Amino acid sequence: MSAEPRPEKPAKPARPAGRFRRMIERLSTSQEELHSAELQEDAEAAGCTRICDSYDREIVKVTGTLRTVTLRPRAGVPALEAELFDGSAALDVVWLGRRSIVGIEPGRRMIASGRIAMSHGRRVLFNPKYELRPLGQEQ
Repeated sequence: MSAEPRPEKPAKPARPAGRFRRMIERLSTSQEELHSAELQEDAEAAGCTRICDSYDREIVKVTGTLRTVTLRPRAGVPALEAELFDGSAALDVVWLGRRSIVGIEPGRRMIASGRIAMSHGRRVLFNPKYELRPLGQEQ
């Protein structure tokens, strides 16, 4: 055996990043994955914390889309609950003492800020400050 080093293999060419490649990726990606990626980009652009990166008792500012909105009493007090999804994870947003809030409806985008609490293994924001995003706003 000789002590000569082996010749290095040529590097593989990088994947083409052209329009055709992006079109193929969009066609092969599910609608839910595309929506999640869009929400994560929106959160990053707004300077918000990703929900999956937040932890108990941390003060956060998060953004996402409301998936569900329900009226559920807590300890005999009316409470409006909504699930906020930002593409990385979901968060429960709860307004105590409220039966409804104008504009809080499924599909609406919003920014919420407050202190995260953990309840039954889920992240919860109680009575957060919030800002509703304009309808039809993409960025």
